[in-house]
Amino acid sequence: MNVNQMIEWAAVILILIGSIVSVISAYGMIRLPDVYTRSHAATKSSTLSVLTCLLGAFIYFWVHDGFVSVRLILGILFVFVTAPVAGHLICRAAYRSQVPLAQGSGEDELKPKLFPEEK
Repeated sequence: MNVNQMIEWAAVILILIGSIVSVISAYGMIRLPDVYTRSHAATKSSTLSVLTCLLGAFIYFWVHDGFVSVRLILGILFVFVTAPVAGHLICRAAYRSQVPLAQGSGEDELKPKLFPEEK
C-alpha cells in the first residue's frame, strides 16, 4: 500500500464520518423538543457533516486525479459561513416571535431585557 492509497482511504473515512454525523443530525432534528435545540442540531452537526464530506471529496480528487477543485473549496467556505448564520437568525426570529422554550430548558434570562412589559 503506497502513500496515495493511504490518503485515499483517509478521504473515504472522512466521507464515512460525515455520513454518520449527518444521520445523527437528522435523528437530533426529529427527537429534540423545540425549535432552538432542533436548530442547533441542524446547523452545528450538519455543518460538520457537510464539511467533512466535502473535505474528503476534495482530498480524494486531489490525490487520485491530481485535480484541485475550486468548486469544492468554495462549497466548503460557503457552508462554513452561511449555515451557522442561518441557524442563528432562525433562532433569533423564533425567539422574537415568542416561540416558547421546551420544558426543562432552564431560566430565560433574555426575556426581561427584550420584553420588559411582560412579566
